[in-house]
Amino acid sequence: MIAFAAADLAASTPKDESDNPVIQGAVWIGSHFIGLFNEAGKQFTGLVTGILPTLIVLLTAMYALVTFIGEKRVTRAVQWSSRWWITRYSLMPVLAVLMLTNPMCYSFARFLPERYKPAFYDSAVSFVHPVTSFFPYANAGELFVWLGIANGVQKLGLSTVPLALSYLATGVVVIFIRGVVTEWITRILIKRTGRTEIFRKFDEEFTTAGGGSGGLTAAGGTR
Repeated sequence: MIAFAAADLAASTPKDESDNPVIQGAVWIGSHFIGLFNEAGKQFTGLVTGILPTLIVLLTAMYALVTFIGEKRVTRAVQWSSRWWITRYSLMPVLAVLMLTNPMCYSFARFLPERYKPAFYDSAVSFVHPVTSFFPYANAGELFVWLGIANGVQKLGLSTVPLALSYLATGVVVIFIRGVVTEWITRILIKRTGRTEIFRKFDEEFTTAGGGSGGLTAAGGTR
């Protein structure tokens, strides 16, 4: 009888509030809310003691180099590289990304006639990821793309230098191909849409304004 009474008493006792899914959810949110910020703080500490000093030093070194060489000389080098298609989509976007970083690098398109700007943009925007392998300051906001791959290689106990070299070299090849193809597509679209005369005027205005130091002719540039 005593055993049955104990069982009845236990059955009639209200369940603990922790069994309520709503309460459990609230407790979980409360316990993990501050944990989210704790993990974010640890991540920030890792960046401060890890990649951030490297970014700052690299950026300072690049600015110092540009100052030492002279901004006018650097600008002339960019204008020179815009004259030929082989350097327009290889050397020029590389210099733009290294010197101005993302997204200011696209402003170097001012040295090009309108017909070449889409191709230059395609080349430059395709280089902002490969450049992070050796020059992370150039696109620090998207550094996670390279770090995600590099961390996996490091966990295998391998050096990331060969991968970084391959990534950078492949990037240069890809941006050159994309630039040439995009220029070709742009030329076709200009003809198909009947805008040849409009772009001819753009070229004349560009040449008259002295854009690109006169390195590009109104007929479409030096090839």
